[in-house]
Amino acid sequence: MKKLVWLAAAVAAVALATGPAAAQEVTIKFSHVVAPDTPKGKGALKFKELAEQYTGGKVKVEVYPNSQLYKDKEELEALQLGAVQMLAPSLAKFGPLGVKEFEVFDLPYLFPDKAALRKVTDGPVGKDLLKRLEAKGITGLAYWDNGFKIMTANKQLKKPDDFLGQKMRIQGSKVLEAQFRALGALPQVMAFSEVYQGLQTGVVDGTENTPSNTYTQKVHEVQKFGTLSDHGYIGYAVIVNKPFWDGLKPEIRTQLEKAMVDASKYANDISQTENDEAMAEMKKSGKITFITLTADEKKAWVKALKPVHEEMAGRVGKELLQQIYQTTGFQM
Repeated sequence: MKKLVWLAAAVAAVALATGPAAAQEVTIKFSHVVAPDTPKGKGALKFKELAEQYTGGKVKVEVYPNSQLYKDKEELEALQLGAVQMLAPSLAKFGPLGVKEFEVFDLPYLFPDKAALRKVTDGPVGKDLLKRLEAKGITGLAYWDNGFKIMTANKQLKKPDDFLGQKMRIQGSKVLEAQFRALGALPQVMAFSEVYQGLQTGVVDGTENTPSNTYTQKVHEVQKFGTLSDHGYIGYAVIVNKPFWDGLKPEIRTQLEKAMVDASKYANDISQTENDEAMAEMKKSGKITFITLTADEKKAWVKALKPVHEEMAGRVGKELLQQIYQTTGFQM
């Protein structure tokens, strides 16, 4: 029954964009699963502001944060069926959809810094990946940064052996499953909105995320230790329902594309600031102790995680992986 409701909404969305109502106000429901005061949350609000401004009010953007409409596992299906028009899911979310190549972004220690990352997302590799979504009824518009990840747990995670037997929450990504298996941990798929309770009740022992997500979800209140590992990247692809997007008047679409370009620059510019401020607030709270890895400790992590690249090459695409290595100058 729920799918029928979604399907009806999809038909209505397309009709809105292509019928007589298109000359009036177009509504874009932009749903996401994080707090409004995260980089993604602020980026969504900036897009709303600019989209409404650039279209002279012809487009109204309704932003729904914190899984108000859909949880992690539901939102992509909702977008495909037209129940919402826009999302900004983590890049890991496209694997279960059948576009496994996006899971390459989950590989540990693939990007040494933001500059290397940007060469991929802003270049031919990033554009080609977005095009692969079109067969799923999705148009990819932009990449937004969240940042590099830290580990959290109720025990110190300094050496790979410290992960043995730890139940670590992940998004639904085969690469992230392989990452934690390589460390001897037990990966547990869990919706982002359920992480706090899962940690509080001991359903999972720890998790990985960026500092801004860790802070806004209050994970630091239920975890004793954090490790500044910078082992992986979390980013988002801003996507839109393809039939809805294609049905918009060309001038409206052009104005929205400009709004997305400007909102993307804003979101990516503030991501590092948000993460730095989140770290400062968590340290100030006194509720969590952060560990900085020594050079030798970090080398041990890299060595332990190197096999993940080899194991997942067939899944994400050996040719794609080589293209990224060449683009970034990657060496592990």
